[in-house]
Amino acid sequence: MPRKGMRSIFFKPSPSHHPPRHYSLPPPSPLRTFSDTLMDDNIHTAESLITKWDYNNNNNNSVSSRLSNSSSLFSGTRLDAKHYVDAVKGLQAAMKYLVAQDPSSAYLLRAQSLMQIAMKTLEREFHQILKVNREYLDPETVSNRSETVSNRSSTDFGQNSFSDIDEIVSDDEFRLAGEGVADAERASMLAVNDLKGIANCMISTGYGRECVRIYVLVRKSIVDEALYNLGVEQLSFSRLQKMDWEVVELKIKHWLNAMKVAVGTLFNGERILCDSVFATTAPEKRIAESSFAEITRDGAMMLFGFPEMVAKCKKTPEKMFRTLDMYQAISENWPQIESIFSFESTARVRTQAVTSLVKLGDAVRTMLSEFESAIQKEPCKTTIPGGGVHPITGYVLNYISLLADYSGVLVDIIADYPQSPLPESFYRSPIHEDSTSSSFSTVPSPAISERIAWLILVVLCKLDVKAERYKDVALSYLFLANNMHYVVEKVRKSNLGLLLGEEWMAKHEAKTKEYIAKYERVGWNSVLTSLPENPAAEISAEQAKACFVSFNTAFHEACKKQSGWVVPDPKLRDEIKVSIALKLVSKYGEFYDKNRVGSDSAIRFLPDDIGNQLSDILYGIGESSSGSSHALTTSSSRRSNGSRR
Repeated sequence: MPRKGMRSIFFKPSPSHHPPRHYSLPPPSPLRTFSDTLMDDNIHTAESLITKWDYNNNNNNSVSSRLSNSSSLFSGTRLDAKHYVDAVKGLQAAMKYLVAQDPSSAYLLRAQSLMQIAMKTLEREFHQILKVNREYLDPETVSNRSETVSNRSSTDFGQNSFSDIDEIVSDDEFRLAGEGVADAERASMLAVNDLKGIANCMISTGYGRECVRIYVLVRKSIVDEALYNLGVEQLSFSRLQKMDWEVVELKIKHWLNAMKVAVGTLFNGERILCDSVFATTAPEKRIAESSFAEITRDGAMMLFGFPEMVAKCKKTPEKMFRTLDMYQAISENWPQIESIFSFESTARVRTQAVTSLVKLGDAVRTMLSEFESAIQKEPCKTTIPGGGVHPITGYVLNYISLLADYSGVLVDIIADYPQSPLPESFYRSPIHEDSTSSSFSTVPSPAISERIAWLILVVLCKLDVKAERYKDVALSYLFLANNMHYVVEKVRKSNLGLLLGEEWMAKHEAKTKEYIAKYERVGWNSVLTSLPENPAAEISAEQAKACFVSFNTAFHEACKKQSGWVVPDPKLRDEIKVSIALKLVSKYGEFYDKNRVGSDSAIRFLPDDIGNQLSDILYGIGESSSGSSHALTTSSSRRSNGSRR
């Protein structure tokens, strides 16, 4: 007969504030069998122990006095607790026997009364153990204990205390089995063993509901308190929407920490504890499932529901990385979430986690589109004095380099992202299978590389338009060279290099050199053409003087103008100066050696002075010639100077 049905036959609860009824037992019958006698002994043994530990029996002053000095049955000697539970089991066996023999037996009525007293006592003990041993039953201790147990022999008490022991262990058994175990672990083992023994006893006698009620009440309060201390709170979407992003970001930081602790320790520890206390046989496993679900469901739904609300808020590019942090946290913890909340009764929790993951992914895709749109909408009229690195270049490359650090989760998010409108070969270098690094466990995803390359192309196109706002063609080339160099260096020094590959970097580095060559040709053309095409050719003294004067003027004006231009990167600046100096010194030096005699009055610079004069240019400290009100040049001027791209 099912236990629940047996309980309805055996027990009719009496009001807890009335002392149990005592029944006069009939005299022994001469026809009683050995089994009858054995069951009588079970009842008498149980009666002596149950009445001894009856906390509600105020008639026995000596017992009450003794109990007041002892917190509980299970805080006394282990042997007392073991004998008590064994006596209750013996009483249950006697009741089953009496039901089969004589359901109206006075012995059965007395046994029923004793069982009610015993269950009240065990209820109290169960609650007491949960409360007193709270620090030893915290999820972290239980989780750590479980990890230790998994590495031990199956004969070790530590492992058995979490899986196989169904009865209370005596002091000597516990002492021997717990040798070599830390005090906290030993206390945890003992508490779990006691809880499991009591739970098994109460469930087997039909009092599982009372046992579970106490367990859920205590453990749920602990889980809820832990989540509150981790910063997990019940928030409405309308309230979250009204918060400043700085406040929301702080809540996300707390959530990320809470996620790590809750999944790795809190929920995991509660699952282990529930399984340890209840899951022995099929009925108990169902009890463990329902208990765990009731304890954790509310807190888990709050925890896993928060990212969904964040994902629904207004989507702007600055929220990208916190959104990715949350996506990554759920994604990385998903196997454990799925394992911990594997019950059918916790399916809502799993569904909520998946829903948040999907919504976060949608939010990231939207923010990527918003980011690209923001680049394209950046005003083209804004330029940088001196042709330095434009703020949009630094912002976009810093942003994209951070995106590269999330390439692992971005693979899943943008797998079905729309392709860019241009042919793949226009902006993406081939990805070779040997492109590996310690930062990437697998070959970079083509989808990620494609998206990153496209975003860089968008900003480079924007810079092309901005370059046309400079009045000086040479300055526009210098601007493009500075920005392209910044892009290449940023890619090279970050995970972007692993995503885009060496071929992409070589291609864009060549573009930088092309811009520099055009800057030198246009910016110093007037200086070089002030000298004869063949500096060693025979010319008259007057012609030579005129050339020196023309060179002096052109060189002075170029240096004066370009002292206001800037190359922020010191290495690139020095390379450019050396290149200019070599060209000028080579031609001017040959002309100087050929025509210096008789031209002293027209000579302002010695060949060795050229390098010294160039030392002041490209620092951005002189006159600026940025201009932004006119187009670069006329069409005829463009044709004479060549195409810039």
